[in-house]
Amino acid sequence: MDETMKLIQMAHEGDKAARDQLVMDNVGLIWSIVRRFSGRGYEMEDLFQIGSIGLIKAIDKFDTGFDVKFSTYAVPMITGEIKRFLRDDGMIKVSRSIKELAGKVKSVREEMTYTLGREPTLEEIAGRLGTSREEVAASLEAGAEVESLYRPAGGNDDSNAITLLDRLEEENNEQEALLNRMVLKDLMGELNDGQRDIIVRRYFYNQTQTQIASELGISQVQVSRLEKRILKEMRRKSGL
Repeated sequence: MDETMKLIQMAHEGDKAARDQLVMDNVGLIWSIVRRFSGRGYEMEDLFQIGSIGLIKAIDKFDTGFDVKFSTYAVPMITGEIKRFLRDDGMIKVSRSIKELAGKVKSVREEMTYTLGREPTLEEIAGRLGTSREEVAASLEAGAEVESLYRPAGGNDDSNAITLLDRLEEENNEQEALLNRMVLKDLMGELNDGQRDIIVRRYFYNQTQTQIASELGISQVQVSRLEKRILKEMRRKSGL
């Protein structure tokens, strides 16, 4: 068992020092992922803190029985944590900033529609509220966007219904899965027949190293070494 696996095992047993050491050892990994999200309007240090949360989750959830490097497991955990923050924080900031004004606009709009017998203009609503036409327009647009994202996609009021936000998340997941398949296809295409056979048996047919060794007429140790060598090369080519 290498040093990283020992530290993970110790962290799982409640050793805080081991957990802290794992975080320190992977600072470079966190920063390499954080840099991908530069230019989003957030301080890099803030994204680093969010990425650190993803790393800690990876430490807590990693199974030392996995036949993969910890960094390979941690990368999507860190990336996912940052993506969730960017998505959720953006929506929260929008809804908070327009919530009060949007509520007033809605109330005034309904009242003026009743008294005027027609839909009031933006200028009329702005004049009534003592704000600008642009602010009224922004609150109406943003309010509609937030509402529609949380509206049941099926058009009913069932609290358990799938929302449009859920659908958007599903589409994003499908796109990421498609990209992963494309990358995997490219990586697999660069393997020779023997290497590809081992990876297909191991990860697509879920065969054990012992089963593969028996069918190929080699030892389990040889299969283990070959697999590690192949995965290392695939990680190198994929940038992980």
